Amino acid sequence: FGDALAHSALLGTSLAIMVDVNPLLGVVLIGTALSYLLMRLQIKKDLSSDAILGILSHGALAAGLVILAIMQSQGKSVDLMAYLFGDILSVSWDYLIWLAIICIGVLVLVGWLWQSILAVAVHEELARCEGINVDRIRLIFMLLMAIVIAVAMKIVGIILITALLIIPAASARRFAKSPESMAIGAMLFGLLSVIGGVLASMQWDTPAGPSIVLAAVGLFFVSRVRRASS
Repeated sequence: FGDALAHSALLGTSLAIMVDVNPLLGVVLIGTALSYLLMRLQIKKDLSSDAILGILSHGALAAGLVILAIMQSQGKSVDLMAYLFGDILSVSWDYLIWLAIICIGVLVLVGWLWQSILAVAVHEELARCEGINVDRIRLIFMLLMAIVIAVAMKIVGIILITALLIIPAASARRFAKSPESMAIGAMLFGLLSVIGGVLASMQWDTPAGPSIVLAAVGLFFVSRVRRASS
């Protein structure tokens, strides 16, 4: 699902540029629409989730690329590489402040809904029996993911953002004794990956986005070695 949202971010960005609005707004709106469409298609159960995700993901990516190509052919300047792989040098202090505010808001909301999110993730039917509105929780969680992808794509890019949703969590899993400790560990591994990737990018003049992902991969293998040796 993370890949589908990341690919839809390109469609949201291209549509936002076309109508001259903030790309973050376009990404969040398209991500929300894709999340709702995914839920409706899954309810019908005439296609597997993997098939639905593949269709929506690659359809959104292709549509975004076509729209960007059309705008470029009409003479509009679009830095496609910055959106695909990120450009941390273009991040302003105002953007960082907004990023911090949004991240704090997401953390507060996740903390408030944590037990419900955990129940839905473990067993949807059991969560329904406990009186949890599963569809609402899933939609909120998907919306939060869309927001996170929207604010982070400027740093690591649309193509690589999914890596930061997966790799830090995989690194933390070997040390976690509870879902809460795994969530905290994933945040710490993600933070270390960003710091290490940015420092490596400054030292060797490499792209920041791929450097951050490589740092995350390196920490993943280090975590496996350290855990195995202990």
